[in-house]
Amino acid sequence: MKTPIRVAVIGCGPIGNRHADLHKANPMADLVAVCDIRKDRCDAAAQRLGVQGFYDAPTMLATIKPDVVSVATGGIEYGSDHFLPTIQALEAGCHVLCEKPICNTIPEAEMMVATAKKYNRCFGIDFNHRFTEAAKVAKKWVDDGLIGQQLFINMSMWIKNPNESSPFYMVKALNPHSVDVMRHFGGDIVAVQAFVTKAPGRTIWTTMSMNCKFKSGAVGHLSASYDIERGHPMERCEVAGIKGRFVLEDMWREATLYPAGNLIKQVYTNPVFGGHRDFVDTFQNRLATFIQQVADDTPPELINGSGADGLAAQKVLQGAIDSIESGGQLIWL
Repeated sequence: MKTPIRVAVIGCGPIGNRHADLHKANPMADLVAVCDIRKDRCDAAAQRLGVQGFYDAPTMLATIKPDVVSVATGGIEYGSDHFLPTIQALEAGCHVLCEKPICNTIPEAEMMVATAKKYNRCFGIDFNHRFTEAAKVAKKWVDDGLIGQQLFINMSMWIKNPNESSPFYMVKALNPHSVDVMRHFGGDIVAVQAFVTKAPGRTIWTTMSMNCKFKSGAVGHLSASYDIERGHPMERCEVAGIKGRFVLEDMWREATLYPAGNLIKQVYTNPVFGGHRDFVDTFQNRLATFIQQVADDTPPELINGSGADGLAAQKVLQGAIDSIESGGQLIWL
């Protein structure tokens, strides 16, 4: 067995602790440090996990010299604090797995991707929705030609989130996942048109409808909202082509293939024993895949759920914002 990959986590909030727990449980990883500018959060995580704690990233990187860094900070629109520690880790020679969104501005996101390329480091985004077993089955249906030439992709994602920051907080913070799922199955998106609304009592745009056109010629639609109660399914993706259609319920519950001209369908259902127990478990496959790809010396350009994918998703969402601000005009990317 190869020597475990030495991993550090920057950001000790709820998501950072989740990353740390999963890295610690992974036999291919060796969690060696945590870091947070908040002393209380860093100390609590370090003590709980039995690793060294640091209050600034440069000191941690110079002292520990980890192989991989999970960047799980937050910031404005839940992404502004991803930029600096990612750049610092890449320049220190580390591979980086960054939480979504890659960043809240396009120029900084572009710099993150360019820096990873400059130093030939693997750079991934925590697009955990594409790494579940149900999503893998659906992707195999696409790759095996069971959908055929794609015609449309309809995507929906919703969750109750009362937090508010910028007018486009929901667009930037929620939808990297939904756009990534659409791109994962359908390829590049080349044009968008979007509209927004808000529920009573909200001060920012909290529900969006986005039309899109794919490079392949297929068309698509995304409905997204921060105004729908938890407790119900939160995600649905439907991909249709000339040979068949599939529906993916949530990111992990069930995938159903409806072959054209055949009344016998295929269904993958998350198993009661050995399957995902809840949303937290959807992170496990994603983090483990990144560690495995690093261990296998995977070329950076072949990373599944890469920084380039994260940048592409944010460019689509910026196009949606541009469309909203222009009164619903079609925006070519």
